[in-house]
Amino acid sequence: MVRSLGQEAYFADRLGRQDTGHGLLLVAWDGQEAVGDVYVWLAPAEEPELRTHLPGVALLTHLEVVPWRRKQGIGTELLWAAEDRLSALGHDRIALGVGLDNGDAQRLYLRLGYAEWPYGQVATTEVVYHPDGRRELRPERCRIMVRRLAASDEPPARGGGRSPPVR
Repeated sequence: MVRSLGQEAYFADRLGRQDTGHGLLLVAWDGQEAVGDVYVWLAPAEEPELRTHLPGVALLTHLEVVPWRRKQGIGTELLWAAEDRLSALGHDRIALGVGLDNGDAQRLYLRLGYAEWPYGQVATTEVVYHPDGRRELRPERCRIMVRRLAASDEPPARGGGRSPPVR
């Protein structure tokens, strides 16, 4: 995983959180090569606005696809896999923050049924993991987008792509 996605410290942290029940790390694979990932944050949100307006709602964080595999449906498959896992766990909503300068991601989320919440932008902290293991904290303003998850008896309205499996 680290060979193709890098960020060894990030993945060590997220796998540790997953081991303690605070989240789920989902990875898209093409054979033996990791081509994308998303982390589902199950612990209480770090931002007070999210804890107030979305208590107990899982957050999608760190959705990424390797540059040479973008625009092939992998990010969408990762989102669907996260939504499916959360529905199975009894969650009825999911939320995420998207940087103000990330128009491509905002369009993707809108297309997939996410809606911007009515409480305005939120100040968050982006954590940048450097190859040497350093972590850099950068302030970031985000739009918060929320999606209601389908009830378990409703089939999801999804296309039939041929993306790599997500585990």
